[in-house]
Amino acid sequence: MIKNFYENKILPPLINCCCSTKPIQFQRQKVVPNVSGRVLEIGIGSGLNIPLYNKNIVDQIIAVEPCAELSKKAAKVAVSANIDITFLEGVAEKLEIADKSIDSILLTYTLCTIPDTDKALSEMKRVLKPSGKIFFCEHGLAPDKNIKDWQNKLNPIWGALFGGCNLNRNIPSLFVAEGFKIDRLETMYLPKTPKFIGYNFWGSAKI
Repeated sequence: MIKNFYENKILPPLINCCCSTKPIQFQRQKVVPNVSGRVLEIGIGSGLNIPLYNKNIVDQIIAVEPCAELSKKAAKVAVSANIDITFLEGVAEKLEIADKSIDSILLTYTLCTIPDTDKALSEMKRVLKPSGKIFFCEHGLAPDKNIKDWQNKLNPIWGALFGGCNLNRNIPSLFVAEGFKIDRLETMYLPKTPKFIGYNFWGSAKI
């Protein structure tokens, strides 16, 4: 009962707060405007990316989000932004989307939480057109040993408090392991952000 209350009422606003800091919003601005065509956003959350879409180059947006509370918030943002979005309640590991039908997949602070990243990325590969791309912005495993050690130590506690979020995933390696080619990659520690959660990867990958 307590767990359900936490996951349904406490966790969604907590995640929204953590994912809407100024440094993170600045990172989103580097990635979101690049998506085009028929777009699939995995883990749209409360809709923080919605105002950043370039409506001139986007034909359709499909959003997958497992949390109903966050989807409701995103739907309200979409109405305010005058953007038509098709919301699918589901998980990245099982996408109810046709093969080779998506031009752009958008992932922002999502791969950290997906339970089975191999299966999820395999599904993304299935639905992506041969000419399509994944645009991503994620936090993950830091290059510095002392920070990495802290990430590994804190990961079990952090995951329990933040809905399964992992501090120590090697984001580029996840893409490569599923056969993607990374064609653009940038990294940095976000300013005014604790280093154990602030190492960011952003760029794009293709099949």
